[in-house]
Amino acid sequence: MIDFSRYYIEYIGILLGNIADFFVGFFNIFKKIIIEDIPYYFTFTIDQAKNFNFIEWVALVVVTLINLAVFVFLALKIIQLLRRYFIFRRKEMDKQELVDEIAVLNNKVLQLIDEKNKILSVKVSQMTGKPEYLEEIEEQTEEEKPVEEDSRFVKLKAIDELYKDQITSIQMKQEDLLSLSMLIERFVNFSASQLHLYYTKDTIALYFAAMATSKVIILEGISGTGKTSLPYALSKFFFNEASIVSVQPSWRDRAELMGYLNEFTKRFNETDFLKFLYEDTYRENINFIVLDEMNLARIEYYFAEFLSIMEMPDKSEWKIDIVPDTWPTDPKHLVEGKLLVPQSVWFVGTANKDDSTFTITDKVYDRAIALEFNKKAEYFDAPYTPGIEMSYEYLDSLYQKAAEDFSISVRNQENFSKLDQFIQEKFKIAFGNRIMKQINTFVPVYIACGGNELRGLDFMLRSKILRKFENLNLAFLKDELDELIVVIDRLFGKGVFKLSIDYIRELQKMI
Repeated sequence: MIDFSRYYIEYIGILLGNIADFFVGFFNIFKKIIIEDIPYYFTFTIDQAKNFNFIEWVALVVVTLINLAVFVFLALKIIQLLRRYFIFRRKEMDKQELVDEIAVLNNKVLQLIDEKNKILSVKVSQMTGKPEYLEEIEEQTEEEKPVEEDSRFVKLKAIDELYKDQITSIQMKQEDLLSLSMLIERFVNFSASQLHLYYTKDTIALYFAAMATSKVIILEGISGTGKTSLPYALSKFFFNEASIVSVQPSWRDRAELMGYLNEFTKRFNETDFLKFLYEDTYRENINFIVLDEMNLARIEYYFAEFLSIMEMPDKSEWKIDIVPDTWPTDPKHLVEGKLLVPQSVWFVGTANKDDSTFTITDKVYDRAIALEFNKKAEYFDAPYTPGIEMSYEYLDSLYQKAAEDFSISVRNQENFSKLDQFIQEKFKIAFGNRIMKQINTFVPVYIACGGNELRGLDFMLRSKILRKFENLNLAFLKDELDELIVVIDRLFGKGVFKLSIDYIRELQKMI
């Protein structure tokens, strides 16, 4: 072994020496050609060119340019080949990464297929009895049966526990039994003195009239005008907290809003919206659930069920389907898998109008009351004013009293009917029973809040009827729009319906 070791060490030494000689020789050749010989090329050319005539000088220039072109061409070719090599190498590496990702995805697909087969097996066993294979599935289904302490609604059961021993009834103080106009003034002063949020009495009067008219209120306009702050301030005023839900652009159906039952885990994925709505079933005060930037997704997709059930005249039928069956461990206020929407809650949606949002459709506008916020109210000095603890029943009684005391005058009802006939004839748009019912509810409450009857009618005409004109071919209706302004001035007085006439003028500018 000693002789072999000496041989191998000597062999390796010779081999490494030859390799080193190769690189040293290559470097010396490169050094000689590129560095050492370049000055010689110039010296040799200058010495030889001393005796050249004109034609030979021309030939020298041409040959030199050709040589340079050849060298440049070779250099570019080498760079191109190197570039292709690196691009090819990068593509091969990307391909390998994609192959690895595909392998991971295939494994996940196999896992999902396995879970799907298990779910199908459970469903088949529920319909036909025991499954034909995998006794393990049978054991799992036995484990999924609810026990006394287990519930598929973790958050809602926690709310049951929270309110289990609480008294939620409201005993109002004598000094808090205010009229609507006094309530408006008190809130305006409360918001200014305690929250430094400033609103005009007319804006708040419109908001309270909207609450009497619909459970869905839309606050739209430019950012920074106090849209989200208004329900927040009102909740503070009523010693409550506004529940704010941020609408996501990815919302496509009610499952995004309400949650859904996971058939595999047998657990309900509860959303904040469902939690807020369920908690409001325990409260007797006034509650607001704010859908912030509600038109980032299509409202008629994720909120359609609420828009439909709130059209029912019998409020005991305002029930939302949550789950298809009943477990003994389900939350207390979930009856036969349905949740009754409490009357004490209002859904307030804020909406910005820009390229990142969807257009709110007529279906939504018809069922809601929309208020526009285009500028902030000016600062004013207000005395320190406390909030008020008020029950929903008392506020509702104020609304009912307003409907009895401040019904729309017969003359204005007749004039509104004439205006309806004119708009049907010229624009093929009718007020409809729903809108007339909203007008007859909104205007009396607005008057009770300190507003004016004609101003209330003007607001409803602008927000409920004229808004629909945006969908008409206005280029062919210029004369009709001018005539509409004349009819409005003749029926209600020149310039009285300022909101409506200004809106018609804006429509005319769009033609």
